[in-house]
Amino acid sequence: MKAIQIADNVFRIAANIGDKDLFEGIWPIPDGVSINSYLVKGEKTVLIDLVKDWDNALEQVNGQLADAGTSLGGIDYLIINHMEPDHTGWLADMKKQNPELKIYCSKKSVPLIKAFYKIEDNVFPVGSGDSLDIGGGKTLIFEDAPNVHWPETMVTYEKSTGVLFSCDAFGSFGRVEEHVFDDELTAEEAEFYDKETLRYYANIVSTFSSFVLKAIDKVSGLDIKVIAPSHGILWRKNPSKIIEDYRRLASYNTNPEEDEITFIWSSMYGNTEKLVEPIIRAVEEEGVKINVHRVPQTHVSFALADAWKSAGLIFGMPTYEYRMFPPMAYVLDIFDRSHVMNRKIFRFGSFGWSGGAQKQFQELTVNLKWECIEPVEWQGAADEETIARAVKQAKALARSIKKS
Repeated sequence: MKAIQIADNVFRIAANIGDKDLFEGIWPIPDGVSINSYLVKGEKTVLIDLVKDWDNALEQVNGQLADAGTSLGGIDYLIINHMEPDHTGWLADMKKQNPELKIYCSKKSVPLIKAFYKIEDNVFPVGSGDSLDIGGGKTLIFEDAPNVHWPETMVTYEKSTGVLFSCDAFGSFGRVEEHVFDDELTAEEAEFYDKETLRYYANIVSTFSSFVLKAIDKVSGLDIKVIAPSHGILWRKNPSKIIEDYRRLASYNTNPEEDEITFIWSSMYGNTEKLVEPIIRAVEEEGVKINVHRVPQTHVSFALADAWKSAGLIFGMPTYEYRMFPPMAYVLDIFDRSHVMNRKIFRFGSFGWSGGAQKQFQELTVNLKWECIEPVEWQGAADEETIARAVKQAKALARSIKKS
């Protein structure tokens, strides 16, 4: 890839990461992910955010820096918006190559730079409202954005061009190839990035939704012409779209507006599975969209994305040794960490010699403020009366989430 000019003397320097690893060691990236750094050239040269040496990322970055007329050794200032290693992993080696490099970061990043990379010299803490004039008409303004999504996170704004370097805010999964900007996307590409923005938000950012809303309010007074995130495409035609998308996604933390149901199920020997198709039909007969995921066959990443926008959730699972089926317990742990709150819930499942799944289900979800209707449980194989009860409850749930 070549360096992409965003504005006058402002360039995107990016690496595409493939699908062989899990993002953060957890989340699948079947379509990869981009890691975006940015170059700003005035009288001094600034690199905003970095990469880790992951899947040939460093070679990609070096080639683009050369294309833009510089190199890692030619960088005067490094701005660190966020300390997570996908944006800082090559910092120690860069400092060795460029010992005079000056690093600007939030105050909370200073001890993390020491802890992660043993660097203490030429580290300059900044806070909201601080600025850095690099000459040539270029001024960088810093704004703290704590917990979007680490406590030390900040964003950087270049005043003359109106480019907001937002780090993990306003990002998405997915490689970025030929089409880098929102106004270049085909309809198919736009749909893809909308979907991967949802999954990225639900997987990475959802826990911190209240802080996302605060950060949006903090940057609302800026004249933003381009949003340049650390993952995904850049927004220059309509930057307000991704801002409003994130505002809407953040609101789903407590008030999911989409009247649909996400149905997550698992089964050991087919006794719980027997009710899956009747449940799906029951919801569809009520005119409600249903998203269906079987675990562990489907990764929780995708179930979480659908659950994040769904007003209703259905869980089908058997009891396993007096407790929930372990893959489903993991799903609920992730939902708890992600703050999937204030949903309407129906749960059903079979058991063998003893129940117990419902007790653990209630324990694991107590903090989520879920409104649960009566579950349906049975021993062994489900009879027609059991199936009818479950269908009745699924229909009741579907009706309860419909807004009209």
